[in-house]
Amino acid sequence: MRNIRVIDSHTGGEPTRLVMSGGPDLGDGELSERARVFRENFDAYRSAIVNEPRGSDVMVGALLVPPSRPDCQLGVIFFNNVGVLGMCGHGTVGVVASLAHAGQLKTGALRIDTPVGAVDARLHDNGEVEVANVPSYRKSRAVTADVPGHGPVTGDVAWGGNWFFLADGGDRAIELSQVDALTEFTWRIRQALNAQGHPEVDHVELFGPPRLAGADSRNFVLCPGKAYDRSPCGTGTSAKLACLAADGKLAEGEEWVQEGIVGSHFRGRFRWIDHSTGTIAPTIVGRAWVISESTLLLDPADPYCWGIRTQERRKPLE
Repeated sequence: MRNIRVIDSHTGGEPTRLVMSGGPDLGDGELSERARVFRENFDAYRSAIVNEPRGSDVMVGALLVPPSRPDCQLGVIFFNNVGVLGMCGHGTVGVVASLAHAGQLKTGALRIDTPVGAVDARLHDNGEVEVANVPSYRKSRAVTADVPGHGPVTGDVAWGGNWFFLADGGDRAIELSQVDALTEFTWRIRQALNAQGHPEVDHVELFGPPRLAGADSRNFVLCPGKAYDRSPCGTGTSAKLACLAADGKLAEGEEWVQEGIVGSHFRGRFRWIDHSTGTIAPTIVGRAWVISESTLLLDPADPYCWGIRTQERRKPLE
């Protein structure tokens, strides 16, 4: 029997499961190397922690590990129902809120090591968490995917800690009542993009008019395992900020309010790193709520000890 102690939270509706203890020993290499070890040698633990019967397709896990960068206070490897993630914005907010709940973090600054770079976070007195994400940029502008059953769809490919295809939703309502149709549409978009020379894209983000007063847009985000993001998506908002900056539609330091499909929101802004490459440093502000503390019991005699896997494993991080 193996015990794994976790703290669960949600950030704007999207859950994060922070593994406090009981995870596998990944060695002491760089975070990117330890993420590879986790992916290749301990995928059963990933599945056991976030997949059914203990979790669900929407659950994002966060494995707490020692940092490899000397200027970081802790390291985190994020993962979901189908594989390891590069970064996770809502997850970072959830990690900070969970550590504060556990008495391991006070208000102030924190530097976090991730497989795709260091992330600066700050816990404010009001409970909000500010996340200065990894450098983000638009890779390709006006990419057209020929989507079977729907026709051509044009959008941008951008990096915000994960790879995104971002497009206008057109006349599609970005509403919870339309989740099935939006999921089917974005799933087909991703399949078309992957087949047409963009294998790196594993998130698809659609935008529409906001419902929330003061918001700039409302989004629907398809995650790698075919679940939709209940939060406004931190890495997706970072990718959006990079596209807005590249097009001159948002000024440095100007606030962008991104509403998610369930009605929660993130506030975002950016500063320029390199105009010539379109690289920005995005900052996302959100809040998480701790919802449970528990111990997961892994009994090898249980036929579903290592989770019910409903999706194929993701490809390695690029």
